Amino acid sequence: MKDIKELLNFGLINFDKPAGPTSYSVSEFVQRQLKLKKTSHMGTLDPKVTGVLPVTLGRACKLAGYFIKHDKTYVGILETHKECKLEDLQKLIDDNFVGKILQTPPHRSAVKREERERVVYSWKLIEASDDNRSFLFEAKVEGGTYIRKLCSDLGEMIGGGHMGELRRTEAGIFDEKNIVKLDELEGAITKWKGGDDSELRNMIVPAEIAIRKVLPYVDVDKSALKSLHIGRPLFTNNVIVRDGGLVVWWFGGLAGKELKEGDFFSAFCEDEFVGVYRKSGEEIVFGRSEFVCD
Repeated sequence: MKDIKELLNFGLINFDKPAGPTSYSVSEFVQRQLKLKKTSHMGTLDPKVTGVLPVTLGRACKLAGYFIKHDKTYVGILETHKECKLEDLQKLIDDNFVGKILQTPPHRSAVKREERERVVYSWKLIEASDDNRSFLFEAKVEGGTYIRKLCSDLGEMIGGGHMGELRRTEAGIFDEKNIVKLDELEGAITKWKGGDDSELRNMIVPAEIAIRKVLPYVDVDKSALKSLHIGRPLFTNNVIVRDGGLVVWWFGGLAGKELKEGDFFSAFCEDEFVGVYRKSGEEIVFGRSEFVCD
């Protein structure tokens, strides 16, 4: 069993962000409460938006980029400025806002305001209010898609509309099944200080477990560990090939042979996480390090 300090230095907690604070202030609160040098949230939510907000702890912050780009799912309320039929709105959505779309970030955003392509996998209206001006919806989108902008862009087509309430229910591998409220964290910390770390321990996802779920991984030979831990390349002859050469990497229970040049992957020696690598096109070098777990 890992020491609690190891988990705090290389783990993640999936928080239920309340309405009011910014994502950054939630991350800062976690940092202060746990007395860590660094924390980082994965995926900004507006102050009024609630829901899934994973926070990386300690050295795991360097892995945040591998989690943050993944798909997101939201439930929310679309408010229209006049009565609309659900079926008519759904047709407009299906015809204009599903699949690959071009979207310009809103004025109040942390990124440059330039048009960019994003994918909306689904945007379904679930039910309408009695006055047909409020619509409950669920949307699954590529990371970096602004739901508020989707609602306002649709509003421009129907004479006015905007996003009301919004909650994120999924962010990549994180969902609402094992979500932690901020007051629950405070309670777990109090118990930890009193000698019982069980609640706090159960809240933390070890980073090496999470990284297996977002990147393919390869097995490496023990003889390579010393050189890999100081950042040297992963050589092809140090990658363990199984099943008569048919299996090199695993991901989500599936096995495969080829990784393309430039692909990111993780490396493990048995259950020990070694690091994250980018696939090399060189003959004797399998991958070059992006992050090394020392």
